[in-house]
Parts: sequence; C-alpha cells; structure tokens
Amino acid sequence: MSRTTGEKIFGTVNIVFMLLLVFITLYPLYYVIISAFSDPTAVATGDVALFPKGFELASFRKVIGMDNIWTAYGNTIFYSIAGTAVSMVLTVLGAYPLSKRRMKGRKTITFFVLLTMWFNAGMMPTYQNFQALHLTDSRLGILLCFAVDTFNVILMRTFFENVPDSLEESAKMDGANDWGILTRIYLPLSGSALATITMYYFVARWNAYFWSMLLLKDQALIPLQVLLKKLIVEVSYNVNEAVDISAGVMTEQTIVYATIVIAVIPMLLVYPFIQRFFVKGIMVGAIKG
Repeated sequence: MSRTTGEKIFGTVNIVFMLLLVFITLYPLYYVIISAFSDPTAVATGDVALFPKGFELASFRKVIGMDNIWTAYGNTIFYSIAGTAVSMVLTVLGAYPLSKRRMKGRKTITFFVLLTMWFNAGMMPTYQNFQALHLTDSRLGILLCFAVDTFNVILMRTFFENVPDSLEESAKMDGANDWGILTRIYLPLSGSALATITMYYFVARWNAYFWSMLLLKDQALIPLQVLLKKLIVEVSYNVNEAVDISAGVMTEQTIVYATIVIAVIPMLLVYPFIQRFFVKGIMVGAIKG
C-alpha cells in the first residue's frame, strides 16, 4: 500500500522527534564521558561540546587512587546485590498471595497496598522510624530501606495472574503445596517478569544516595553515590583552576566526571544482556490491570 502525503509527513515528523528525544536523553551521558577523557582546561573553558578535546587520564588516576573510592564501590555493589535479593524475595512473597482469587480479603489488602503509592508518612516520620528501630548507621537499615516498591508488586501480581489455573490444579493433584507451586511452577514461568523487576530494583539500589546519605554517618559504610555527592559539593579543588598532578592536570569537573563514568560502567555492561527480558516483562505484565 502506498502511503498518503499526510502519512509520509507524519512519519517524518515522528522520526525527527524521536531522534531529537534520543539526543536529549543520551547527550548528558555522552558529554560526561567525553569530558572525563578530555583536556581539563578545555572542559573548564567550555570548549568541549560534541567532540573530546585532547586526551587526559589524570582524573581517572586520581579517582582510582582515592583511599575510600573502592570501599564505597564495594558498599554499592553489596547494597545493590543484597538489597535487590531482599526486595525480590519480599516482592514475590507479596505478589503471589495477592494473585490468588481464593484469598480472603484480597481486594481490601490490595487497596491498602496501592494506597502506599499515593500517600506516605513523610521524610521525618520515616527517619524517626528508622531511629526507633535502631537501623541508622547500619547496613541492615540500607537493605530494608524501601525494600518493596508497590508498582513492582502489582506488576508481579499481574504476571502471576496470567499463569493458567490448570497448572496449579494439576500440581495440587500431585500433592504440591503453595510453596512448591510458587517455586516449581510460577517462578520458572516468570523469567521475563523477574528479570524486569530485578533490573528495576538493581538500578534503583545502584543509584540511591538520599536515604543512604541520611542514615549512614560511618564513612566506611557509605556507597559510591554518596561519595560522588561529596565530591560534587565538598571537593576542595577550584573549578576554574587547573592543578598539576603527576603526569597531567585535572579540575574538579573532570574528577567528578571520571567518578561518574566509573559509577555507570556496571549499568552499561549489564543492561544489554537483559534488555530482551526487560521489554518482554513490561509487555506481558501490562496485559491485565
């Protein structure tokens, strides 16, 4: 079928708009990467825009040589992996019973779960709650801090509801209980949804800094993102002054950019491998509300 003039114009406008949107989305990351490897003087004077200027690794050497950078990096990895595991266990255990129509009070419980998407206690009551539970300045507090996301619970519940009831009935005839049905039927069939929600949690854990900054006072416990925030706000380098360091020069800006590049490397490496599960999980989980 030949396309009408209006359809061709509409398609062209869509392509231009999407290319512009992609550029706006990716340019900040691209700018950070090229600035981290560029001549710090060119970065400070604003000469770096679309292409890198020069090549300098002094900022990376400075970041890698920081005493606390690898401690913070290790903390971030631990909080992300262990925290994601905790979140996934709680999400699955919450979503499975909510997916069962035979569960008494299911609609009422679902309503109260959804209520947390619209209302929360606020920052101060939440912080005081962590204080009362003695979860401040501890790894356990970070692992349990907002461990469950309501949206992910509903997404997982919706996916479980799409599993045919006949599979559960057959398993029960073979003597399986709910735990066996969950682990042997539902979870193996939910690979795409599990990968999607795991990605959600992992990215959120990796990027989280606000509550880590509030709850953690011990510098040995802070994650990389809190350290990055300290570099941006409290670093002692002058933005407009280049400082000689061993084999090159660096500025506050290039040190921050180098830290950001090091921080986003795991996300850039992991995402391409789970993208297909990510897209499939979103589509399947959105079939029913």
